[in-house]
Amino acid sequence: MPPADQGLGLESEQQTLILACGALAHEIVALMRANGWERFAVQCLPAELHNRPDEIPEAVRDGIRRARQRYADVFVAYADCGTGGHLDRVLAEEGVERLPGAHCYEFYAGSAAFHALAEEEPGTLYLTDFLARHFERLIVRGMGLDRHPELLSILFAHYTRLVYLAQTENPDLERRAKQAAERLGLRYEYRFTGYGELASTLTGVHDGRAATERVIEWRRS
Repeated sequence: MPPADQGLGLESEQQTLILACGALAHEIVALMRANGWERFAVQCLPAELHNRPDEIPEAVRDGIRRARQRYADVFVAYADCGTGGHLDRVLAEEGVERLPGAHCYEFYAGSAAFHALAEEEPGTLYLTDFLARHFERLIVRGMGLDRHPELLSILFAHYTRLVYLAQTENPDLERRAKQAAERLGLRYEYRFTGYGELASTLTGVHDGRAATERVIEWRRS
């Protein structure tokens, strides 16, 4: 597991550790810096676990237990992420909260907007900034399309469009997303989401921890 980012100034025992999917690292660090969230530190599990979602729950459990040796609290920056409810069972046992929704597409777009997209066209493949940036590594090489191009027509047979849910306005990433759609033979659409419910959820977690700390300090005084 990569070493934790020590946040913006507090000692680790005063911080909440965000135990995150590696696909969210850039966005979480950007939010921390933009908001001055000194009560947060972040540590990431490998994004490649999404190709093996059955391994996510126990990897998260191990991360939580390690974090408790150093940090005041833990919040898990995963959605269900294909674990079929197993991650939620681990989190209930450990007493830890996570991000809302089934996957990052849902919390970036917002639940209502995502379900509207899915209902409008079920055969939709979604990209985020992270997936646009790492399409070759995670999808092409990760799924073996570079070695077995015949798999493309099998794995993506039921997809009709690719929707890029963009967190930032980045022409280079949009170009990469368009190229990904072309490579897969899918119709391309662009939707700017910003950080969506990732930002609002982490804001609530940070402010809630800050309020709790103020109450503790008041009682001590």
